[in-house]
Amino acid sequence: MRRREIRRALITGGAGFIGSNLAERLLSMPEVQVRIFDNLSRKGVEKNVDWLSSLPGSDRLQVIKGDVRDARAVEQAVSGVTEIYHLAAQVAVTTSVDDPVNDFQVNANGTLNVLEAARRVGEEPFVLYTSTNKVYGSLPGLTIEKQKTRYRAAAASFRGVDEMQPLDFHSPYGCSKGTADQYVHDYARIYGLPTVVFRMSCIAGPRQLGNEDQGWVAHFLYSVLGGRTITIYGDGCQVRDILHVHDLIDAMQAVYRERATTRGQVYNLGGGMESATSVIEMLEQISALTGEPLKLSYSKVRPGDQPLYIADTSKLQGHTGWKPRRGLADTLESILDFWNRHVAKSHGEVGQRQADLAPVLQQEVA
Repeated sequence: MRRREIRRALITGGAGFIGSNLAERLLSMPEVQVRIFDNLSRKGVEKNVDWLSSLPGSDRLQVIKGDVRDARAVEQAVSGVTEIYHLAAQVAVTTSVDDPVNDFQVNANGTLNVLEAARRVGEEPFVLYTSTNKVYGSLPGLTIEKQKTRYRAAAASFRGVDEMQPLDFHSPYGCSKGTADQYVHDYARIYGLPTVVFRMSCIAGPRQLGNEDQGWVAHFLYSVLGGRTITIYGDGCQVRDILHVHDLIDAMQAVYRERATTRGQVYNLGGGMESATSVIEMLEQISALTGEPLKLSYSKVRPGDQPLYIADTSKLQGHTGWKPRRGLADTLESILDFWNRHVAKSHGEVGQRQADLAPVLQQEVA
C-alpha cells in the first residue's frame, strides 16, 4: 500500500474564526501536521486554541504565538512547511481609517514577510492568501436598482462580479489588502511560487465571534439573541452573498488539490447568486429563526461600502469543480447551534429566553 505524503500546513491567524475551522478540517486528515501562528490578540481566540487542542489528531497540532510583522518569527514558522494558509490580518475598514499605519503594517508588510519567508525557504510551499472583495471598491460601473428590501443589478445578465473587474482600492483597508493581494499574485509570476488569491465575499459560520465591522452575520444573530440594538449603516438594502465557512474550507482544499492548475490564479469566492441577501432580509430571517424582535437604529453609509456585491465563482468552479453546498438557512442554523452548544449550554442556560443571556453573550462572544 502506498504511503500518503506527509503535509505540513502553516496557518497564520490560525486561532481565528476561519483559521480554527481550517485547522479542524486539517486535523481530521491523518497525513497533515498543523502549525498555527497567531498573536492571540483578538478576544476569545484562546477558546479556539483550547477547542482544537481537545480534538482527535491534536497531537499533530503546534501552536506558536507570534506576529506576522515580525519577519524573523515568520521565517521560523515557515521552516519545513509544505503549504501556507495566510489568514492573519487587520480585518476592519473602520479600524483602518482610524489607524492606517498599523493596518498597512499587518496586512501589506505582514504578507510580504510571509512571501519572503516562503521564497527563501527554497522548497516552494503552496501559499493561499485570503483577500477581499473590497479590492474592487464601490463598483461604480455596476448599475443598480432599488427594490423594496434590496438592491439588484439593472442588467438581467448579471451573474456576479468576476475577476476581470478593475481593482479600485477605496479605503486604507482596501489599499493594504489590495497591495498584499497583488504581491501574492506577482510572487507566482516573478519567483514561481505556487500562490493562490481568494477575493472573498462574506464568510459566516460556527466559531465566528462577530462585530459590526467584521463578521456581521454572527454579530446580527448574537445581538438579536442578546436583545441589543443593531446599527444599520445606510438603508439596509445592501446585498452580499454569504458563504458558509465550511464551503470556504472545501474551496481551500480544492485549490490545493488542483494546484497544478490553480497556482498563480486569483479567484472571486462567495455564495453566489443563490446565497445573496440584503442586510434587512438577513435580519428578518434571524428574527424568524430566533423568535426574537429586532431593535434597529440607522446611521450614515460607511466609506467605500458597496451597495451590491455578489461573487461570480465560475472560474473557481471550472478549475476545481468546487461548488457551495450550504445555503443561508444552513449558515444561520450552524451559528445558532454553536452558540447554544458553546455559550448557553456552558452556563446551564439552554431553554431560557435568549435575550435574558445578554450579559453572558457579551462576555463570551463580544
